[in-house]
Amino acid sequence: MKASEIKGLTIAEIEEKVASARAELQKMELAHVVTPIENPMKIRQTRREIARLITILTEKRNSENK
Repeated sequence: MKASEIKGLTIAEIEEKVASARAELQKMELAHVVTPIENPMKIRQTRREIARLITILTEKRNSENK
């Protein structure tokens, strides 16, 4: 998901996406420990997506408080 797409979401929607991405990351990491997953770069992509979501969420919260 691109940053421009994320910026169009509401704060609640972004929080929901962060929660689901974190759950997905946890499942992938556990699966990777048990048996190596086919595409380990997916773990890195998910971590970066979570960081992108959190960054934009922080920006939106800060702009609301001003």
